[in-house]
Amino acid sequence: MRAESDAQPFTHRCRVYYEDTDAGGIVYYVNYLKFMERARTERLRNLGFAQSQLASEDLLFVVHSSEARYHAPARLDDELLVTAEVVKIKRASLHFRQQVRRAKDNLLLCEGQFLVACVRTESLKPRPIPEALRSAFAGSGLPPAGD
Repeated sequence: MRAESDAQPFTHRCRVYYEDTDAGGIVYYVNYLKFMERARTERLRNLGFAQSQLASEDLLFVVHSSEARYHAPARLDDELLVTAEVVKIKRASLHFRQQVRRAKDNLLLCEGQFLVACVRTESLKPRPIPEALRSAFAGSGLPPAGD
């Protein structure tokens, strides 16, 4: 199932801070994963679903698996554009495709794929993605959770 329309994927803007860099002055590789995590969280928020609200409804999203490819370095003060596109929705998981680009020249810095599982907060056992959330990702026009 193709989840989102062919419109531009959701993009989150962020900046590289000193704490994000290594001794060589470039973004430490693991921080790209943090930037992409934030973009996924903001994607949910943009659809009307706060992670804190979902947790109170016995729902967490946890990364099951990740893959990243690094193409070019980001440096201190670079503004980054981080996409979060859902490419597949299954019963209890979302498959995201993500990119990190430098804003000033749109250069691809890093790209990744993430399988994110939907689980219960206490047991961490898989649970179905709620229909309202599934519909929001699929663009069916249903109102976001809480409306």
